[in-house]
Amino acid sequence: MEIKVANEHDVSIIHQIMMKAFMRYKDDEYPSSALEEGIDSIREAMLNGEQALISYVDEKTVGMVRFRQTVKEIYFYRLAVIPTEQGKGYAKKILAYLENYARKNDVKIICCDVRKSEKSNMNLYRSIGFEVSGESYVEKENGKLQIVSMRKHL
Repeated sequence: MEIKVANEHDVSIIHQIMMKAFMRYKDDEYPSSALEEGIDSIREAMLNGEQALISYVDEKTVGMVRFRQTVKEIYFYRLAVIPTEQGKGYAKKILAYLENYARKNDVKIICCDVRKSEKSNMNLYRSIGFEVSGESYVEKENGKLQIVSMRKHL
């Protein structure tokens, strides 16, 4: 697998992977806000400091993650592997690359938020050293979505 740092010319690839991966939340009680994002909003975010990684297998895109970096931490979100490629360890490889990226940039903490109902995602993060650091709720049209914050100290 090859992983590349994305640039603003890659926004359509990022959007395409994200839509394929997050479509499973379309009919969820609390649909993902990822499905509301368009190419223009991703481009705007990247022009305002957001970064992304895109992963390839045999020159075919399989996954991506978006993130923001501060002096102390990297906060990642929208980690996505296209459904036909899930379960092959690609998400772990993307996160390992992100950890190495953080170390090279002297960043000591990687963190994310995850739906508390997504036990498989929480288990993935725990399996590579993340710990729960807090819980919160996101207000949605039809109620509150419980969110778990997770972090890993490098």
